[in-house]
Formats: sequence, structure tokens, C-alpha cells
Amino acid sequence: MKEITTTELAEKRKADKSIHIVDVREDEEVAQGKIPGAYHIPLGELADRQDELDKSTPYFIICRSGGRSTMACQFLNEQGFDVTNVSGGMLAWEDEVE
Repeated sequence: MKEITTTELAEKRKADKSIHIVDVREDEEVAQGKIPGAYHIPLGELADRQDELDKSTPYFIICRSGGRSTMACQFLNEQGFDVTNVSGGMLAWEDEVE
């Protein structure tokens, strides 16, 4: 599975505002702040909502600490998506949030 650190993702995001980030945390976690522009699909809804994602688009998957995003990446990878896990999750994110 491909992985990226939060620092690398923040740098990539600054260089290319069009990257696609999917946040798989629960609603109450996202309400406390998320990466600007990140798309929110809670992990428990991912199987039912995977049609909202485009298989030709690379996605960076993030959660609180990296566990749920790892599961999300495994599932999406099996479905044919190009995904990269964000290691450390939002606990390690030091850039802007909305």
C-alpha cells in the first residue's frame, strides 16, 4: 500500500490545490476540523458511497491516526482505486484546517 506523511501531503497540497483528499473519520471528528477541500465519507459508509469517487483519480485517504485510512485504502485498492494512505492521520497534521 502506498503511504505519504502529513508533511509530504501538506507540501504536495501547496504545490497542487487540485489533489483529492478523502477524510474517513466520523461526523463529530470532522466537525472539529478537516483539511480544507477534503471530501468526507465516514469509513462505515465507504462501501455504499464508493460510486462518488472516480477510479481514474488518485486519492489521499486520511483519518484520525492512520488505522481507519489503512482499512479504507485496502478496500478501495481492491475495488480498483488509486489510493495513498496518509500515515499519522489528523493527529500528525500540522497545516491549516477548516
